[in-house]
Amino acid sequence: MGQFSMKICASTGSLLSDNQQKTETASRVRGRIENIIDWATVREYRTGENPARWRGYLEKALPARNRTKKVKHFAALPIDEFPKFMKHLRAQIGVGPLAFQFAILTATRTSEAIEARWDEIDLVDQSWMIPADRMKAGRIHRVPLSAAALAVLKKARGLDPIFVFPGHKHGKPISSMAFLMTLRRMGRTDVTPHGFRSTFRDWAAERTDFQNEVAEAALAHVVSNQAEAAYRRGDLFEKRRALMEDWGKFGG
Repeated sequence: MGQFSMKICASTGSLLSDNQQKTETASRVRGRIENIIDWATVREYRTGENPARWRGYLEKALPARNRTKKVKHFAALPIDEFPKFMKHLRAQIGVGPLAFQFAILTATRTSEAIEARWDEIDLVDQSWMIPADRMKAGRIHRVPLSAAALAVLKKARGLDPIFVFPGHKHGKPISSMAFLMTLRRMGRTDVTPHGFRSTFRDWAAERTDFQNEVAEAALAHVVSNQAEAAYRRGDLFEKRRALMEDWGKFGG
């Protein structure tokens, strides 16, 4: 059993030595090895410390993930170019450009926008209720619809009874590649669809007086501070409505 433990320890060390280059993969592999060794210990196939354990063990010898993981930012459009870009986007023809406008104007993710359904849209309340199973945070997100976003919905009305932005296949929404293809047709390979969320965030911070938490709520970001999250009861909906209305006007 001692020899088994030494082999595992050596294997773990070699796997984790690549941590600076492939942080995410190394972290997952370490976690799986830890589980396997714990299983072997419980069934008395081995004894001693788990050499793959992070807390109180490897964390003392290896750098934390946030110190080694290189964050890859999505290419975003500069704030001042936004009105001109939106004018160009509105000139494009097809369901893809319509859906792309809607995603940008609501500051939502690609998957959330392309799978929008008419039964989620409340035209009277001028809001869009995205169900929890389509949200990254796993909770319902209510989006206020600006006049600009409602104008997009008006153009999409009648395309399909279920999906706001239907695809070529019956009963399916448009492809997740639709936004990228739209950007290519526009000759804009310097930006990404997801990057427009960053443009929105930069605009809110630099060109408006709205509080930081209002913009974060509009992006459906999870509050990392547990104490702050506990005291924030509402979803700042009315403040977000004013923010999104200004965003739509900024886009022309």
